[in-house]
Amino acid sequence: MGDARPPVFLSEPAALAADLVVLDGPEGRHAATVRRVAAGERVDLTDGAGLVAECVVTAARAASLELSVRARRREPRPDPLLVVAQALPKGEHGPLAVDLMTEGGVDVIVPWSAQRCVTRWQGERGDRALARWRAAAREAAKQARRAWLPEVTGPVTTGELARRAESASLAVLLDPAGPALLSELELPDSGDIVLIVGPEGGVSPAEAAALTGAGAAAARLGPAVLRTSSAGLVAATIVASRSGRWG
Repeated sequence: MGDARPPVFLSEPAALAADLVVLDGPEGRHAATVRRVAAGERVDLTDGAGLVAECVVTAARAASLELSVRARRREPRPDPLLVVAQALPKGEHGPLAVDLMTEGGVDVIVPWSAQRCVTRWQGERGDRALARWRAAAREAAKQARRAWLPEVTGPVTTGELARRAESASLAVLLDPAGPALLSELELPDSGDIVLIVGPEGGVSPAEAAALTGAGAAAARLGPAVLRTSSAGLVAATIVASRSGRWG
């Protein structure tokens, strides 16, 4: 979908305090060589934590940009906070799920090592997988022009997820056979809304008992059973539209 708004790149908070910013490193190379941003164009820089500097490019070099800051604004952290606990999908479905949820406005993504997950994050392999999820979130946030980068936490166990559900303002275990519709649940005005997405093989009875015992409501999205890589986006969109984030 086309967008006439200026592109967004990440910058260190200290750099955004200056009136003249040099964007170099990976972000500068991407802006100059891939996006081919030229002198005179508008660009927004963000620290990923709500601060946005509205800039004009004064010089474009081979691997960097020089930008003049024209204005700054700070966007508040969203409240309620939209959290999705995503059971680990196979292969490329993980970064895809992160990309979709980031574009959909999810604030925190929690990788969940559910019992029926085929994928296991262990050792260096787990570190690489987590790095890929975080890179997907970072790139999708820039594409979506977000001032706040979503947090991608380390992987959690079912016990750790149950404790997060217990402390949330609302926790929902997505269940195709759930007694309630997600679109009909009462939403809190603030705090964390935690949406729990199970693996392709479904949530085990023991996990369901642990999560609902911690206060999570079992709810369904609708008549269709979605892939784990798309369920988080659909659920987040339902909640985001009801809470006023999406018109």
